[in-house]
Amino acid sequence: MAAQGEPITFEVVMKHRLERVNEVIKRELSEIISREINFSAQTLVTVHAVDITADLRQCHVFVSVIGKADQKTRVLSELEEHRGMLQRELAKRVVLKYTPHLNFKLDNSIERGSRVLEIMQDLEKPRDDR
Repeated sequence: MAAQGEPITFEVVMKHRLERVNEVIKRELSEIISREINFSAQTLVTVHAVDITADLRQCHVFVSVIGKADQKTRVLSELEEHRGMLQRELAKRVVLKYTPHLNFKLDNSIERGSRVLEIMQDLEKPRDDR
């Protein structure tokens, strides 16, 4: 929020509203995807983050996919195929002025974090000097 003595501006209010809208869309979209779309048994799909534009017309959905590389591309293409259904279901659950157009993007942050942890663990292991 604004510091003590500063007036609350329109930008601050809008920023917090967009954050709340992002969280609601993320929660509802996660539930819709888990209930309505069946991915292969060895694939785990998670909606990691959502970023909606200020005009509420575009929504970037960042998904994490735990599985093989070909499964990741398959999941993205499946989400693209089901975009219309996902937007309709989202419109039923979340009342906004516009139903946002969903843009799905792969989020590799979990894999990058795992890789960093592996590197850190490797650094802690003593080396055998030959």
